[in-house]
Amino acid sequence: MPLAHPVRSAVLALAGVLLLTATVTGCGGGSSAPSGKSAPEHGYPVALDENCGRPVRVDRAPRRAVALDQGAAEIMLSLGLADRMVGTATWTDPVLKGLERENAKVPRLADRYPSFEKVLDTEPDFVAASFGYTLGKGGVAPRERFEQLGVPTYLSPTDCVGKDNSGDGDGVRTRPLTMETVYGEIRDLARVFAVPERGEKLVAGLKARVAKATAAADFTDATVLYWYSDSKSPYMAGCCGAPGIVTNALGAKNVFDDTREEWPQINWETVADRDPDVLVLGDLTRRAQSAESAAKKIEFLESDPVTRNMAAVKHKRYVLLSGQALNPTLRTVEGIEKVAAALRSYGLAK
Repeated sequence: MPLAHPVRSAVLALAGVLLLTATVTGCGGGSSAPSGKSAPEHGYPVALDENCGRPVRVDRAPRRAVALDQGAAEIMLSLGLADRMVGTATWTDPVLKGLERENAKVPRLADRYPSFEKVLDTEPDFVAASFGYTLGKGGVAPRERFEQLGVPTYLSPTDCVGKDNSGDGDGVRTRPLTMETVYGEIRDLARVFAVPERGEKLVAGLKARVAKATAAADFTDATVLYWYSDSKSPYMAGCCGAPGIVTNALGAKNVFDDTREEWPQINWETVADRDPDVLVLGDLTRRAQSAESAAKKIEFLESDPVTRNMAAVKHKRYVLLSGQALNPTLRTVEGIEKVAAALRSYGLAK
């Protein structure tokens, strides 16, 4: 997910750590005692042997969790964990329909990245993120800084399993992402919070929706393009991230499936040359880059001399998706449903 870099203050970060180190051991506030000074809870500790290259150990059920990305927040809210959350951050869209009341109970620390100090002010006992960058040097803080204070961290496996993030962009997929990795994240978080049955129910519901959306679907002749953001140097989906899940589920073809980059920046001449049947447009509410909303994207497409003669533009064959549906989250299922419905409505089903 293309994001601008927030400004950091090293002085404030050091001051915050020095202030809290003396008081934060498990970072559970007044609701839990430091590790080793209370009887272990039933079913704990929970240990995840490998989470994006790091082990995770949670000694007690989290009561003051922070979700640093919208994807992680919506999984927690869908698992009924609002009463155990003390903050969310980094939002691209309105919250998933049906979660509005639960989401309103949880403070939003920032629309984008909060400072490390603001997160620590919530006295968290568990922190989850959807993107490695969020828990990296350019994001909120590296995982080590939380863990030094006794705060376990969890990173979505969708951003590391079968993915190389060593470059400067949004990463390169070494193998195609599947919904099974998303389901694994749901199950991991359900296990951490000791609600495994809720996790299984959520996964079963998502699987049923995918099965319904793809039943008797044959879109093998349809070509699509996924545009996330930015009109100047547009971010288009490569073969194998969340849009790849959508395309593969429907049997359609992404016109940029010849690149494994997550979100390569591609010039408009190349886009026009590929001339897809349908344009899938990210409809974001954030304001980090140009052409975030679908309305701004359509305005650009229909006025730019390079793009206005594309078949999908002339016939207004657009599909509007939330940023979260274009990211590897539980809302990728929403992407499958909406793209399938649009392809049918445009007469592209065989």
